[in-house]
Amino acid sequence: MPVLTVAPTEIYESGDSALRVVAISGTSDDNWLTVHRLADWLEDCGAEGLRAAVPTYDSVLVEFDPVMVTAGQMRAFVRLGLGELARAAGSTAAPREFDVPVVYGGEFGPDLEKVAEHQGISTEDVIRLHIEKTYTIRCLGAPAGSPMMDGPAFPKPVPRLKDPRLSVPAGAVSVAGRQAVIAPAVAPGGWCVIGQTPLSVLNIRREPMVPYTPGDVLRFRRIGIEEFSLLAGQELQPLAREAQP
Repeated sequence: MPVLTVAPTEIYESGDSALRVVAISGTSDDNWLTVHRLADWLEDCGAEGLRAAVPTYDSVLVEFDPVMVTAGQMRAFVRLGLGELARAAGSTAAPREFDVPVVYGGEFGPDLEKVAEHQGISTEDVIRLHIEKTYTIRCLGAPAGSPMMDGPAFPKPVPRLKDPRLSVPAGAVSVAGRQAVIAPAVAPGGWCVIGQTPLSVLNIRREPMVPYTPGDVLRFRRIGIEEFSLLAGQELQPLAREAQP
């Protein structure tokens, strides 16, 4: 289980109705755990004037009603929350894990060779680096609850496309900068697509519409076109606890 170590933070005003709380630990996991636990604590407490607490990789935007509460009062409440977290139990619940089968390259990953060339490595090395890592979902982004994750251990950040695509297919597995993502739905995009999963990620008839939440873990697995066809349309589901390593 991940251990909660409350990271040092800095608090900045963001306009007249929000604070940005930034974790400044040396480790991305400590930063992520701190801001997400703080957001949960703030939402659970339901402080007067609090509108929302929106966590990302290493910061949380605390939105408030300036008519009901001042920035100073909200800052004090945030510091109270950080203090409560520091006194809380040290471990968190075990995350759910998801197995994500992917076909890499070709029509499924049109930018695989481009990424390999930019990194100065082979396409097989790009794939190897992509599948050998376990990915923690840091936050949900657009469109439709995209799982935003730290990227593979490539030698360099991956540049975005100079000319974004007007349409990226659902299930596209992409990288950009030091980040990785899966596209839950068809949408424009400027990230480099290196593969595609046949599994359906988004279900608009389900609540929530995506099966994962920040903190859950994804593992990518290479498959062939035949298995892609067999799995096409099946929904992404968490592994049963007994199947998780």
